[in-house]
Amino acid sequence: MPAARDPEATKARIFAAATAEFAAHGIAGARVDRIARAAKANKQLLYAYFGNKAELFSQVLEECLTRLAAEVPVDAEDVDGWVERLMDYHAAHPELIRLIYWEGLEYGTERFPHEEERKRHYDRKVAVFAEAQEKGLISSRIPPADLLFIMISMVSWSTVQPQMRRVLTGDTDEDRARLRASVQEAARRIVG
Repeated sequence: MPAARDPEATKARIFAAATAEFAAHGIAGARVDRIARAAKANKQLLYAYFGNKAELFSQVLEECLTRLAAEVPVDAEDVDGWVERLMDYHAAHPELIRLIYWEGLEYGTERFPHEEERKRHYDRKVAVFAEAQEKGLISSRIPPADLLFIMISMVSWSTVQPQMRRVLTGDTDEDRARLRASVQEAARRIVG
């Protein structure tokens, strides 16, 4: 008797395999054959579920961003804690930052798939900073969208450039703790 098909389990395996493949190789370098093999699914099924490789990449990245938003919501009233939680998340899930940077390398300044949905995703985060500024809880010297961009950049750069972090700041547990404290201090000063 053949095994029963479980489309949701298959999609989950494809997402996991695609996340690893895209994080390692980007959109252009990723191979659908490797994704299908790692997911124990055939290529035709992958195309049936996701259309094409670029669409699969977009859906994988959106899913990763959705998880991040759920697990580490923006907290403009506790920037110190938010920065710490965000740094922990990126350390535990470096594939997210790699996916975002691959997207930047692939699309540059051109529009990318589902850009409007992504803008709405970030608009919700910007609104948190705008509200905290309106309440006088954080400084309004920097526009809220710029503030979010600066914060994300500070928090994610050590994940993007681990070799630069190692060379400049060291790679011991103490070095990483000191850098974390420095990023938190910089964030406090920016919103102070």
